[in-house]
Amino acid sequence: MTIILCLLIATAAAAPWVIRGLGRRGFPVLALPLAAGAAWTGSHLVGHATAGPGAPHPVPVERFEWMPAVHLDIVLRLGPLESLFGTLVLVVGVLVLVYCGGYFHDAPPGKRRRMGSFAAQMVMFAGSMYGLVVADNMLLMYVFWEITSVLSFLLVGYYAERASSRRSAGQALLVTTMGGLVMLVGIILMGHTTGSWEFSALTAPDAQSWAELNDPAIATAVVLLVLGALTKSAIAPFHFWLPGAMAAPTPVSAFLHSAAMVKAGVFLVARLSPTFGATETWHLAIIPLGLVTMVMAGWMALRQKDLKLVLAYGTVSQLGFIITVASIGTRAAMLAALALTLGHAMFKATLFMIVGAIDHSTGTRDVRQLSGLGARRPQLAIIAGLAAASMAGAPPLFGFVAKEAALGAVLEADPLRGMPGVFTAIGLVVGSILTVAYSLYFMRAAFATKPQTHSSGGGTSRAVEEMRRPSPLMTAPAWLLAVAGLATGLLPGLYDAVIRPYLVAAFPDSADDPHLALWHGFTVPLALTAVILLTGAIMHWQRTLVRELQFEKPALGDADVAYDWILDFARRLSLRVTAFTQRGSLPLTEATILGVFILLPIAALVVGDRDDLRMELWDTAPQGAAALLIIIAALAATRMRNRLSGVIMVGVTGYGLAIVFALYGAPDLALTQLLVETITMVVFVLVLRTLPPKTTDQPTGLERARAWLAVAVGAAAAVIGAFAMAARGTDPVSGEIPRIALEDGHGANAVNVLLVDIRAWDTFGEISVLVIVAVGIASLVFRTHTVHNLPRVTTRRTRRERNPRWLATSGSRVDAGRRPLMVVVSTRFLFPSMMALSLYLFFAGHNAPGGGFAGGLVASLAITLRYLAGGRYELAETIPWSTDKILGTGLGASALAVFWPMIVGWPPLASHIVDLELPLIGEMHLVSPLLFDVGVYLIVIGTVTYILRSLGGRIDVETDRRAERARSRRVALTKLGRTRQFRYKSGKEAAK
Repeated sequence: MTIILCLLIATAAAAPWVIRGLGRRGFPVLALPLAAGAAWTGSHLVGHATAGPGAPHPVPVERFEWMPAVHLDIVLRLGPLESLFGTLVLVVGVLVLVYCGGYFHDAPPGKRRRMGSFAAQMVMFAGSMYGLVVADNMLLMYVFWEITSVLSFLLVGYYAERASSRRSAGQALLVTTMGGLVMLVGIILMGHTTGSWEFSALTAPDAQSWAELNDPAIATAVVLLVLGALTKSAIAPFHFWLPGAMAAPTPVSAFLHSAAMVKAGVFLVARLSPTFGATETWHLAIIPLGLVTMVMAGWMALRQKDLKLVLAYGTVSQLGFIITVASIGTRAAMLAALALTLGHAMFKATLFMIVGAIDHSTGTRDVRQLSGLGARRPQLAIIAGLAAASMAGAPPLFGFVAKEAALGAVLEADPLRGMPGVFTAIGLVVGSILTVAYSLYFMRAAFATKPQTHSSGGGTSRAVEEMRRPSPLMTAPAWLLAVAGLATGLLPGLYDAVIRPYLVAAFPDSADDPHLALWHGFTVPLALTAVILLTGAIMHWQRTLVRELQFEKPALGDADVAYDWILDFARRLSLRVTAFTQRGSLPLTEATILGVFILLPIAALVVGDRDDLRMELWDTAPQGAAALLIIIAALAATRMRNRLSGVIMVGVTGYGLAIVFALYGAPDLALTQLLVETITMVVFVLVLRTLPPKTTDQPTGLERARAWLAVAVGAAAAVIGAFAMAARGTDPVSGEIPRIALEDGHGANAVNVLLVDIRAWDTFGEISVLVIVAVGIASLVFRTHTVHNLPRVTTRRTRRERNPRWLATSGSRVDAGRRPLMVVVSTRFLFPSMMALSLYLFFAGHNAPGGGFAGGLVASLAITLRYLAGGRYELAETIPWSTDKILGTGLGASALAVFWPMIVGWPPLASHIVDLELPLIGEMHLVSPLLFDVGVYLIVIGTVTYILRSLGGRIDVETDRRAERARSRRVALTKLGRTRQFRYKSGKEAAK
């Protein structure tokens, strides 16, 4: 199973290149891996079918432990039901990919990108659907469930330039993802309530007693799971997304909406029904919705003018039929439901392929523009006739066998004994009559020669007269599925044999032993079938009367309109809430956040229980002196009117905090605090260049309010921190961290090992956020401009050059006269030393103070020094690479450190140590988290470089432009003044 999943993923990755090289002929090539997977899965299906009762076929189970604490183990299982659905998905996927070879036109090699992406998405969808089927872990199944939703969104939106396709894709994604999230809540509730996170354990016959199954928590979880299944299978009131999804290319409909995506809900119901069919909420949640869906969608199919929409509403109707029968929970009902599923996949995929061939050949699917197609292309009419007859339930096709089994199962179902069974049978009969009616309507609309009253004017319509011959790649898969529907109808024992192993496993105590057969004798289901076929034919005969009975608008309302209304209401509500809460004032928003921070915790302390405070001002006198320095600097910062002086005072508080860390024996924290404070001061200075040097002398009332708010926040933080420290009642976990760091992380520096090994998941998330922040800062500054390096201005030095340059751009005229000589000279000497120090901190960080973060900060300070000494062009010479590449390389290195252990079968972020003997250096211990530290190092450098290029270089450019404009205005004014003076003198002379 793992090999098949990996094979399908690799095929999807290679699909764009295959299509780019082979064009549409690449689709059959891409079908080969699916065929291999279908053959392997089908072999297990045959093995289950042919195994004897005493020696059942072994069930393959593959288990990979991954985060077992949160139940995320990867567990794959290929039982009888999984084999059945897996084979179905892959076989239909193979036929649809072959069909794509005839459906798509061959585009030039340079314009095959869209077709290549489509092929990759189709193969990946087959892989994700296969993963959904074989996933035994419920959370893993949910992952594949949501992947199918995302891929469906991409496939339905294939024609992204069309507004209808974009809307349909978004609608399908929103509805199915919403149902998936509801189902996720049900999975978590079910897992925590039952303690079972795997389907095989949850649905085992002896896993739960009926008393436990009626527990309110389990009943709620069942309802939530069912809602997820109903949204995926387009059951009312969530049915409207599937007809909208017909905006996708026809191969998508032939695969996703007949045998794959919509069958995910059927698969989930079939998996859970034997166990949870006895719960009080199961039938109430499914059967009424299934019956309403079957009847409503069947009635709506009769009024459609697009052949795909006729089939789309027919699909919704059939899904309601299948879901209703599958939810009954008896052995006979499950046999019928699985037979209906197989039959539906065959005839509906066939009909969609035929509609695609008609559309591809005639250029239209509008029934008003099709007339005489059956006479012109009898081959298409025969194929469609076989599939439509199976859909209607006409003998001797397999649709008749499955429908008769379903009617018999409903009439004899013990859970529906009495009136529920009667109403269910009536609903299925009415829905089946409508199925016959829209099957006949489809055949007439597509292939009949219309009378003179038709818009075609009688005879053969123009679209049919000018149609092209369909490709054999389009008709061959349809022929195969249509003939399979006839063959399995004549020999239903073939499907009976492959379904029976699941029934034996799911219903071991059942006394019933139902079989699929073409002839059961003169029975009530046979009589009902005759009534259904006769009544459906009469409805088609009286189609004019039926058309008059159709409402102009849906009697119960249009679900599509309701969907738009809900979205519009949510949009208007969000706008009003946002307008009320987000007034566009950053100070007001920040004051609201800080106010909540003050009021809630302090109120909780006042009202609730409190521990006794145990506080000491300091342990040693130097700690008190450092604290006093911080207090004095903080008070001084509030009195400074010069902005730069205020920033310096704030920086002194940070340096004082670094001293406190050092005195408490935390050199790593002290080093990091020192470097971060320095970088922060540089950023402040870069921003302050654009502001006036001084603030107003007299504070306003608003500024006084901000000051009091700041005092309140500081006091609240101090009080909350004091009580939080006093509330500790057990020994801190930090006592064990040094030992764990040395034994497991192979490092003596507990802080660094904690960041890059023990808690590396947190660090990986933090550096990802750091990358986002860096890109966000640059985007705010550059806006619509492209972020790129400034042009490099270095000139090549020659031997004749007497005066060596102190910096890379010293010999250029750029920023001439703006470089303080002492800063330039000191930078020449300090930059190499600082870079060497950064590398030392980087390599020493695992066992001594330092690490990737500290080393990156030192390197960033060195780069900042080059910028301050030489300007933006010197920065371009120092870092000639794109900042995006630096950040991307860093994030990629950290991601590689996260995932490479999984390649060798280890857990993510597992560490490994290598001992080396290097010349001139000696013995050296290298640990694998060093690669993670490389990513941190590069991301810190990239972030600071982004800040320098945006807040520094970009502002420099804008300042130079403003200065140049001001200079130009002065020159222009000077020239204008001289001109006026000349004219004045000339006028005086002329007057004389």
